[in-house]
Amino acid sequence: MAFSDQELEYLKSQPIARLATVGSDGQPDAVPVGFEYDGTYLYIGGVDPVRTRKFRNVRAGNSKVAVILDDLPSTDPWIPRYLRIYGEAELVERTGRFGPGSYLRITPTTSWSFNLEGKPFTHDDTVITTRTEHELHGT
Repeated sequence: MAFSDQELEYLKSQPIARLATVGSDGQPDAVPVGFEYDGTYLYIGGVDPVRTRKFRNVRAGNSKVAVILDDLPSTDPWIPRYLRIYGEAELVERTGRFGPGSYLRITPTTSWSFNLEGKPFTHDDTVITTRTEHELHGT
């Protein structure tokens, strides 16, 4: 399966995400990132990205990553929303948002979305997430 139309709309509406990688010492590391989505893969680049911890972690063989996009369109009423993505990352060369260079290419494997329709949420509500298992593409 792939992202639903509602998840794709949300994905395209968010300018920033948080990426979590794991270091060779087992320490998780999360950072805010800009990203691109081409309909199959998420791409994360940057200014001199090969010098960043996220790239070093993936280059060292720690390819499992987590990406989260979230926002809070209102605090009164409380309206939290998110799309959480687990995936496999690899280093690729391409031309993208930051020009030609090295990028992390993330293949989504599993994702969860919550309240993308933007309904007000209270403690009396039941948390309902939508889980999707993504088809793996030959990488």
